[in-house]
Amino acid sequence: MQISKPNEMHEGGDDHDIILNYNEILDEYGISIYDRGTSVISIIYCPWCGSKLPESKRDKWFEQLGEIAYGDELNKIPKEYKSDQWWRKTNNP
Repeated sequence: MQISKPNEMHEGGDDHDIILNYNEILDEYGISIYDRGTSVISIIYCPWCGSKLPESKRDKWFEQLGEIAYGDELNKIPKEYKSDQWWRKTNNP
């Protein structure tokens, strides 16, 4: 099994060996859709062993950024919110 991190492949890359993606910012796993884009089907259970994967932190990410009131100013998102630092520094792994 291979797990890729975002932007690991070159622009337009299409590596069919990478079947499972991991998004460290949101702590999410997904299965790649080979449509020449970045589409992924999110999964909550391991497709091989059936174990429950960590709960996505997507809602918490948007909630916390909403409290900071960044709105549409994506270029002003604090550095720690562009990696897994924002959730690893709390007691909510």
